[in-house]
Amino acid sequence: MNRAQYDMMCKPEGALFVGSPQQIIDKILYQHELFQHSRFLIQMSVGTMPHRKLMHAIELYGTVVAPAIREALN
Repeated sequence: MNRAQYDMMCKPEGALFVGSPQQIIDKILYQHELFQHSRFLIQMSVGTMPHRKLMHAIELYGTVVAPAIREALN
C-alpha cells in the first residue's frame, strides 16, 4: 500500500480505523449511519507496535470510544 492508498483508507469511507479516539468515534458513527450495524469488530496490529502502545490503544477503546458509541446510539 502506498501513502495515497493509506490516506484514502483512513478517511471516513475507508476501512482503516486510525487516529484519535474522537476520530474513531466519528468514523464508527458515520459507518453506523450507512450500514445500521449492531456489532463492531476491530483487529489491532500485534507484533508491529510496541506492547505498551497496543495496550494503550485497547485502554482508549474501552474507556473512551466504546462508552461514547453506546451513549450516542442509545
